[in-house]
Amino acid sequence: MIVVFNPVAGRRRAQALWHVLDLLLANGVRIQLAETRHPGHAEALARAAVCAGAELVVAAGGDGTIAEVASGLMGSNVKLGVIPIGTANVLAHELDLPFAPIAVAAALAFGRTRKLWPGLACWPDGARLFVQMLGVGFDAHVVHNLPIPLKQALGRTAYVLQALRDLPRYHFPSITLRIDGMEFRASSVIVSKGRLYAGTHLLAPDARPDERGFCITLFENFGRAATFLYGAALPLDLLPHAPGVRQLRAREVVFTGNLPVPVQVDGDPAGFLPLHITDAAAPINIVMT
Repeated sequence: MIVVFNPVAGRRRAQALWHVLDLLLANGVRIQLAETRHPGHAEALARAAVCAGAELVVAAGGDGTIAEVASGLMGSNVKLGVIPIGTANVLAHELDLPFAPIAVAAALAFGRTRKLWPGLACWPDGARLFVQMLGVGFDAHVVHNLPIPLKQALGRTAYVLQALRDLPRYHFPSITLRIDGMEFRASSVIVSKGRLYAGTHLLAPDARPDERGFCITLFENFGRAATFLYGAALPLDLLPHAPGVRQLRAREVVFTGNLPVPVQVDGDPAGFLPLHITDAAAPINIVMT
């Protein structure tokens, strides 16, 4: 078993990782720990593990680390395990993965697997896999500006504080996109593989992480008041029903335009528009309880 660990997770979360590893070692599981050192390193480590003949590669971190490891496993039959020690751990909540160290260790040692079909975001100069969601507009602006020390110290609360800081100065440019060939405009867009967003909050009830395609959430009302309303509706699980919110199923999404609108992928900064989104070439096998 090769465990790819993101040290940015912080000391407290790292303690949970050591607890899981101690339990696995006590039960005779051989472990190789590989620590990431820069963005994209988890993908390279996972790809190297595949070449070395690994049967299971475990992502110890948040959704961004999981997506990088998944990218490194594409094209292979190597299973993906998860030790959820990130900030929001949306995918772990989505798939009902265990969080308690004993349950995590048991799942990694003996758990069954299920299919997870990632999305693929393509820019003119590169591509990136995502396992839960991709955001364009205000939420991506917040992710781009969020200081890592604040994120480590406050967890999900840091996103709320950063959103309140950024809301008065964000200009809400109009985003143009084509969804399966039909053109739309919105102030922000979230492309979802799963139902949940920002932890355990419901955003896309019709999303299916094990199937091709996406649920597209369009925020069609512009301005600070509308965005504040969207933020207030999120923790109440009312966001899908908020005024100006439209949801569509799609197989392909193309964002056009030359404005530098920010993009976030699984909670990590991921450049700017333009952008083309399709399904990944194949699903991956993720370890469950």
